Amino acid sequence: MAILADDTTVTTSAGPPRLAAGLGFAVLSAMSFGLSGSLAKGLLDTGWSAAAAVTVRVLVAAAVLAVPAVVSLRGRWSLLRRNAGVVVAYGVVAVAGCQLAYFNAVTHMQVGVALLIEYTAPVAVIAWLWLRHGHRPGFLTVVGAVVAALGLVLVLDLLSGADLSLVGVAWALAAMAGAATYFVLSANESNGLPPLALAGSGLALGAVALLVAGLVGLVPMHASTATVSYDVGSVPFWLPLLGLGVVTAAVAYVSGIAASRRLGSRLASFVALLEVLFALVFAWLLLGELPRLVQVLGGLLVLAGVVVVKLGERRTTAPAA
Repeated sequence: MAILADDTTVTTSAGPPRLAAGLGFAVLSAMSFGLSGSLAKGLLDTGWSAAAAVTVRVLVAAAVLAVPAVVSLRGRWSLLRRNAGVVVAYGVVAVAGCQLAYFNAVTHMQVGVALLIEYTAPVAVIAWLWLRHGHRPGFLTVVGAVVAALGLVLVLDLLSGADLSLVGVAWALAAMAGAATYFVLSANESNGLPPLALAGSGLALGAVALLVAGLVGLVPMHASTATVSYDVGSVPFWLPLLGLGVVTAAVAYVSGIAASRRLGSRLASFVALLEVLFALVFAWLLLGELPRLVQVLGGLLVLAGVVVVKLGERRTTAPAA
């Protein structure tokens, strides 16, 4: 494991067990994050505002991880003090800021376009590692990025054309920056913070930031206790909220950090593109939204792009090792 400067890491000699574990955590994280859209849509249809739903999601996750985060620290509270900047950046930028920016983006433009812009985060990660740490991407990494981007265009079905809003694009780019920050901070092992401690403290700060944003009127806060309906049946409103907090936030963020620390921020950010594919599957199961053939082909391209990126990682990290 080679540590680059003071704020990120790149795996240079990960053995098969570490690589397999990292990929497993990455897939679990992508699957967990991918469920959030379908669960939230049921709530939004009953009168919940997006900001209210995401605030409850982060609050529940912070509550679930509170005790495990404290236990993982084992009394080493100095770790939080020394890494206060990292925790604040993770909670405010990577959690609260990223989600607020995305929801603001979708108020000005199509959801698919906003999501595609946000998922250019892997390109931003590559640029950051190159400009900040001199970790120049190899040819295969660039090819993989292009292939994965083309796959996302097909998955999100943008070829039919979409209206663009400059304000919406600006918010989506802010969401992309938040997502890139998430991958870079999650991959940093040099600070000594356990994944549970970083996720728990970051989510707690993110929840506070979202509550403050709601109180000052930056985002609308509307909730409802009406029954939520999905294709598989109707459920009480608290059940999808619990799923959003426990599965799509607590599990998703912890497994995402664990994946980034085993794979490095660059590869982990590309594997996270699988979230779009899982989102399509869950939309089909819960909402009855069937993916089109072009979206299936796009998914295959995304997978191919991830494989090519991994091949590029092997080429570029072998000399470093």
